[in-house]
Amino acid sequence: MIDAALLILRVVAGALLVGHGVQKLFGWLGGPGLAGAGTWFESIGLWPGRRWAALAGLTEVGSGLLMALGFLNPIGPIAVMAAMATAALKAHRGKPIWAMAGGPELSLTYMLVALAVALAGPGAYSVDAAIGLHVPAALTGLAVLAGVAGVITSLVWPPTRADRAVSDAGRRDRAA
Repeated sequence: MIDAALLILRVVAGALLVGHGVQKLFGWLGGPGLAGAGTWFESIGLWPGRRWAALAGLTEVGSGLLMALGFLNPIGPIAVMAAMATAALKAHRGKPIWAMAGGPELSLTYMLVALAVALAGPGAYSVDAAIGLHVPAALTGLAVLAGVAGVITSLVWPPTRADRAVSDAGRRDRAA
């Protein structure tokens, strides 16, 4: 039963994260695409916005796929936690907890699901189990360090005048 529960948890949360990422990257599923997501990323201080939106979208798609498949566990869940920690701390900070009020409810939910999968393992119904793969502790440690570095970078990233000029020029080109 636990393996079936892990399968359901991984596949549903992972697929939803993939959807969240393709909204940013391609505008699918009612999303804003890179241009719209990039503008929003700039509004929360992440310049140039299109690059940050692409990074966020790729992280969500990649980590969601890894988690859904149960492949390279716990690398996928660690990347999910980093992306969602960034969202909670950068986009939802200072707001009430509930998503309807702009708060980090959904980000925290994804983080806790990812933490549970990372700690429990992907279960018997996973790619890792099928091929007998165990991610070395050193690689897991590197993934944690990379995730922490990414979150910190997003929090302290200083937009430069050049970043703003490139972004403004891109918006003018797209409007023309």
